[in-house]
Amino acid sequence: MTGPGTVVLVHGGFVDGSGWQGVYSLLRKDGYNVSVVQNPTLSLEGDVEATKRVIDAQSEPVVLVGHSYGGAVITEAGNDPNVAALVYIAGFAPDKGESVNTLIAGFPQDAPGPPILPPQDGFLFLDREKFHESFAADVDAESAAFMADSQVPWGVGALEGTISEAAWANKPSWYLITTEDRMIPPPAQREMSGRAGSSVEEAAASHSVYVSQPAAVAELVKKAASEVRSAAA
Repeated sequence: MTGPGTVVLVHGGFVDGSGWQGVYSLLRKDGYNVSVVQNPTLSLEGDVEATKRVIDAQSEPVVLVGHSYGGAVITEAGNDPNVAALVYIAGFAPDKGESVNTLIAGFPQDAPGPPILPPQDGFLFLDREKFHESFAADVDAESAAFMADSQVPWGVGALEGTISEAAWANKPSWYLITTEDRMIPPPAQREMSGRAGSSVEEAAASHSVYVSQPAAVAELVKKAASEVRSAAA
């Protein structure tokens, strides 16, 4: 192994991989090999394939990081033998047979619902007027407006894709809970991370913690990489 480790970053719905730039830069500065997956977000199966292509291109075991819907992607793609650990960043962590839709159905009823517009031609968007408040409340207004106006259509099919085997059942995982989240309620994050047996940290941040607090995200990824390395040694 060379350097402190290899990291693969997986984005969620409505956004693309460029949001990871702050996290990417911090990890690179500390010597990590970092790759960013660009999910088509049309189907869970397609996103798992896209992620596994990047995993399989790495020359050493991978710490696989997923934000939001990317958590569902890493739960399935993390079964790849080249994955050593999973890191969920305000992510969905479905169990075998579950999908993002089944997890959303179990959200607390009194939690604020994400402003997802009715599907158009099989794709979902967030209401751009409510994007800043709901998805990226602690991101500056200009950056949040760019995120809202550059939304990636999220395929309805991606939310329906079910997990064949939850990688967290067999591999160590870490979870960053965002306590100010208005997309995935913090109680739901606590429940998923507890069920997965993840090592948990919390950040007073919006759903877009990977943009607003890249240092908090990078620190958790480095912690996972370090522990995995120590265990391997």
